Amino acid sequence: MKQTPLALRMRPVHIEEIIGQTHLVGEGKILNRMVLAERLASMILFGPPGTGKTSMAIALAKSLDIPVKKLNAVADKKKDMEIVVEEAKMMGQVVLVLDEVHRLDKAKQDFLLPHLESNLVTLIGCTTSNPYHSINPAIRSRCHLFELHPLTANDIKTAVKRAKEDNEQGFGTEDITITEEALDHFANSANGDIRSALNGLELAVSSTPSNPENQIVINLDTAEVCMQKKSFSHDKGGDAHYDVLSAFQKSIRGSDVDAALHYLARLIEAGDLESISRRMIVTAYEDIGLANPQAGPRALAAVEAAERLGFPEARIPLAVTIVELCLSPKSNTAYKALDSALSDIHNGKSGDVPAHLKDSHYQGAKTLGRGLDYQYPHNYESSWVNQQYLPDSIKYKNYYNPKNSGKFEQAIKQVYEKIQNDKNKKV
Repeated sequence: MKQTPLALRMRPVHIEEIIGQTHLVGEGKILNRMVLAERLASMILFGPPGTGKTSMAIALAKSLDIPVKKLNAVADKKKDMEIVVEEAKMMGQVVLVLDEVHRLDKAKQDFLLPHLESNLVTLIGCTTSNPYHSINPAIRSRCHLFELHPLTANDIKTAVKRAKEDNEQGFGTEDITITEEALDHFANSANGDIRSALNGLELAVSSTPSNPENQIVINLDTAEVCMQKKSFSHDKGGDAHYDVLSAFQKSIRGSDVDAALHYLARLIEAGDLESISRRMIVTAYEDIGLANPQAGPRALAAVEAAERLGFPEARIPLAVTIVELCLSPKSNTAYKALDSALSDIHNGKSGDVPAHLKDSHYQGAKTLGRGLDYQYPHNYESSWVNQQYLPDSIKYKNYYNPKNSGKFEQAIKQVYEKIQNDKNKKV
């Protein structure tokens, strides 16, 4: 029996075997270019768990036949890094694949820096953390930063099929049938984590007895048990899924906490964090907007926390923010105002920029009358002065119509109305 986990056995050994991440390894993309040019640079690969960071790092090194050493910034000591450097001196160059690179302490970092500078050691750091927040600038400035995206369901299917058919590292020598329903479940329930899908497949193969024809048949029930997730009642790409997404957003807009949480639960079971995140962020700005301007940044923070945590813990920040979005005051005045302005542009209702607002930072601008009568608002006590900003043809146009939704918009409504009144007094 093979003791090495399937996910490790199936790691790519060449850039062409990497599944997904075509924005980095596709034809003409940056990592593909590095390999073709045989000039691998130090880099940080960051992204959610299971997106293939370590696998990609090892595949890049093997594509160029460069010796590769794998360490962990937490578990391995400075002495282990010293050994890697000595081996690099003997072999000319080594690629150091360093997991949990964001946990690199100062002593290890100071030791590595000069060897990165000389390119004796090419560092490929792997982390689930945002490198701009978690990695020391001294290391970060010496590395390219590349973000890996969650794999799609089709990517996961490709990985599962490859493992099933591979004669050397996978199950190609065994008679295995995976039903379409089971394959879909492996792909969708993995939530972009290729390791999770391959672990589930391996458990399914090893725990399913052969039938009388000496064939292992993996059906949906087996896939559900081995992935520890029930198959959900709708397909992520089907019409029913978009119906649930629509109901989710409209429930938030309608301030129905219970309905929004219900649809959130259905989307979580479908494993569609990407669509949940998108709907939360757009709702925070589209439906809540100026009534609670902090809803947008907080929704984004919750999405980032969910992406970093992954399921099942991701449900916690999502739930907190959904309750807040539901019960927040609502206002769509800002984007409606912009839509009104866009409508005018599309219908040809525009005009020339007033001369006093035109760019005057070039020789000859004054001769053309550019910016001559511009009044700088900060020179006035209230930081406001009555001057025309819109083109002549629409100078009396009003796009923004504030509401009394939430304290913030009530406050800016007062400011807006005062400015409008002052304008009218002097017209």
